[in-house]
Amino acid sequence: MKSYDLIVIGAGPGGYEAAFEASDLGMKTALVEKENLGGTCLNHGCIPTKSLLHAAELYRSLQEAGAFGIDARAPLPDMNRMQDRKNESVLQLRGGIEATAKKKKIDLIRGTAVLEKNRTVSVKTENGQELLEGKYILLATGSRPIVPNIPGMDLPGVMTSDELLESRRELQRLFIVGGGVIGVEFAFLYASLGTRVTIVEAMPQFLPNLDREIAQSLKMLLKKRGVNILTSARLEKITKNEDGSLHCLYEGDQALDTDAVLVSIGRRACTDGLFAPGVEVEMNRGQILVSPQWETSLKDVYAIGDVTGGVMLAHAATAAGRNAVRHMAGMPECADMRFIPSCVYTQPEIACVGMTMDEAKAAGISAESHKALMTANGRTVLTGAERGYIRVVSEKESGRLLGAQMMCERASDMISEFALALSAGLTVKEMERAIRPHPTFCEAITEALRQS
Repeated sequence: MKSYDLIVIGAGPGGYEAAFEASDLGMKTALVEKENLGGTCLNHGCIPTKSLLHAAELYRSLQEAGAFGIDARAPLPDMNRMQDRKNESVLQLRGGIEATAKKKKIDLIRGTAVLEKNRTVSVKTENGQELLEGKYILLATGSRPIVPNIPGMDLPGVMTSDELLESRRELQRLFIVGGGVIGVEFAFLYASLGTRVTIVEAMPQFLPNLDREIAQSLKMLLKKRGVNILTSARLEKITKNEDGSLHCLYEGDQALDTDAVLVSIGRRACTDGLFAPGVEVEMNRGQILVSPQWETSLKDVYAIGDVTGGVMLAHAATAAGRNAVRHMAGMPECADMRFIPSCVYTQPEIACVGMTMDEAKAAGISAESHKALMTANGRTVLTGAERGYIRVVSEKESGRLLGAQMMCERASDMISEFALALSAGLTVKEMERAIRPHPTFCEAITEALRQS
């Protein structure tokens, strides 16, 4: 039996960053992964999605290049090359993780792990069985797409994001079940490539977890790009037509034919087979329950990331993993988990952190909000970017920043400024003192703060 200070099960962003942190703190560490390094984020989520989105945005930019005096001569998208480029990026980043693990002297074990009693872990590898013993265990097994129990889910052409990210088909029509972040990003991707996209969302609001104004603005923008959006509607069944296309029947006896269906209604924690018989961890709806320090109901066994539910974002898992390791080592946390930014990689991008006005009111806080329209921003005008805005929410009496919502170019980069300000407890006036360069998109931050 090999002994370690820490055994990490799952090599996604939360798992491998936790292993790196542990190694830096002098802990002998093992990292166990049954599939590819990088987890969902690198292999089936963040990186491949954004790679394809970037290609689609380049294609759209070339189509509109004439407005800037450039004759692009009718460019055409090539899904095969787009997929090849995506795979090149994934392999490069995956190799970087492996090289870092080697440099930090982390034992990388390929295989399926099962948590046994007394903090032991059995790993089924291609060469047999390995038994590991850890002073601490960290579970970071992530999540997988939810597939609803609807007739027709097993038909060819019905896919989750995992399968669609590998597809090389050039689709004429795409039917998306679920109007959340994943569905919206795929809608922008395929609409930019000329695909006729329809989104069906069961909730009354499109993008139900986002600020209402942003959701409405994005809905209008998608419609402008030809995307058909149906809210308060549920898919009932899918059948196959004689020509091989798919027939989607949704609420109200309405129907639509399509070439492919993307199912993007959420994700569920990966815990199947994780625990040996007799090993019981407190859970709720399939998600592992943890303390504020990320410890499970089993002493010295921790869990972070998607497997615990909550905010299913790679950067949230990374921060939680590093904090959990520091708690094991008796050290203070290194990341402020109160303010976790969320981003949607549409065009323009969407980014939010902290409270919205509705959330501030619900919490009984006397708040006010001000926004700067991007139509007056020089960088937005000269690049021909879509209209958008930056909204700042603050406490009325003290001026303390409560949150920010952005819908503009580079929002995913600029939101970090607000996350830092929230963590530091800054007021809008203190933020306003910073000088931001011209001409930039971030100048609009100053304008939004100045109005507050």
